[in-house]
Amino acid sequence: MDVIRLLGIRDTTLSVDEVLTAVGDHGAGGTTLFVGTVRDQDHGKPVVTLSYSAHPGAEAELRRVAEKVAADFPVTALAAVHRVGDLALGDIAVIVAVACPHRGEAFQASRRLIDDLKGEVPIWKKQLFADGATEWVGACE
Repeated sequence: MDVIRLLGIRDTTLSVDEVLTAVGDHGAGGTTLFVGTVRDQDHGKPVVTLSYSAHPGAEAELRRVAEKVAADFPVTALAAVHRVGDLALGDIAVIVAVACPHRGEAFQASRRLIDDLKGEVPIWKKQLFADGATEWVGACE
C-alpha cells in the first residue's frame, strides 16, 4: 500500500479532518499535523489579504518531495495539501500530516515535509499590506 495517502494543490477550502483521516494508520504510534494559516502581519506590517499561485508542475514537485520524505523516514502514512487563490486572514493555506511508528520520527518527517514543500514546490504568495504595498514571496511561506 502506498504511504502517500493524499496530495493536492486546490483552490477550495482545506479540511483538517480530511487530512487526519487520510493518515490514520494502526501501525503508527505517532501522527503529527501542521496547519499553516494566513496571519494578520508579516515583517511587522499589517497584512490585509494574500493570494497563492502555483506553477502547472507544482503537484508533481509536491509528489517528489513527499516521496523523498517517505523514503528517508519510516513513514506509514503521509498527506499534504496546499491552497491556491485568494485567501483571507485566518484561512488555512497548507496542511501536512505524517504518521510513523514513533513520535520522534513523525515530528522529524513532518518538519522535513513542510520545510521541503515551502522550499522546493513552486508555489508563490502575493501579500497585500494595509498601506497598499504588495510583496511576492517565492516558494510558499
